[in-house]
Amino acid sequence: MATVDESPAAKRWLPLEANPDIMNQFLWGLGLPENEAECFDVFGLDEELLEMVPRPVLAVLFLYPLTSQNEEERIQQDKLKREYSDKVYFMKQTVGNACGTIGLLHAIGNITSEIKLVDGSYLDRFFKSTSSMDPHQRALFLENDRDMEVSHSVAATAGDTEASDNVDTHFICFSCVDGELYELDGRKSAPVSHGPSSPNTLLQDAARVIRGMIEKNPDSLNFNAIVVSKKAGDNL
Repeated sequence: MATVDESPAAKRWLPLEANPDIMNQFLWGLGLPENEAECFDVFGLDEELLEMVPRPVLAVLFLYPLTSQNEEERIQQDKLKREYSDKVYFMKQTVGNACGTIGLLHAIGNITSEIKLVDGSYLDRFFKSTSSMDPHQRALFLENDRDMEVSHSVAATAGDTEASDNVDTHFICFSCVDGELYELDGRKSAPVSHGPSSPNTLLQDAARVIRGMIEKNPDSLNFNAIVVSKKAGDNL
């Protein structure tokens, strides 16, 4: 599967495929050490299949179809003023089809205290440079970042599906920050809190929200969930 947004921005990237192998090579090349964390597929949302997902889960990425219904919900949500912890790393999306990369940046940006990025690597520099920026400034920083544009392009053309910027699905990220489950979507004006959570229940809590989103689109098969999990060996 691919990614999309409907941003009016002139700049558009090719979409990133929902493929853990591609995401791993992408993140490892940017400075996430292979022995720190890895992306894995979620093969189903019932409890048995969730138990097969490698733990501990640090973040959940979800790909879903854009429809008129969820677009209307997004517009209505953005009319509400939402409070969220200042510990949440959140950025807006201004580049078309960048939602896969932004989802991964949301995932890594909210776990920098739990993993050690390679010193001086792209991700290390990116998060240090943008830590004090607001969501719009971070979006502009990414939009003008040639290094990331090139890295994204390499990853986007490495997939099994033919690269095209005409797609109708979108990536978001779920993270647990300060004891709350946050939905991080660069197309929305702010993070959305889905209530209490913990590192131990992040996957189940995100799966509950995801199931609700799928139920609103019963005729679609364009869903995909991927986790970022900490390597088990790091806990020894």
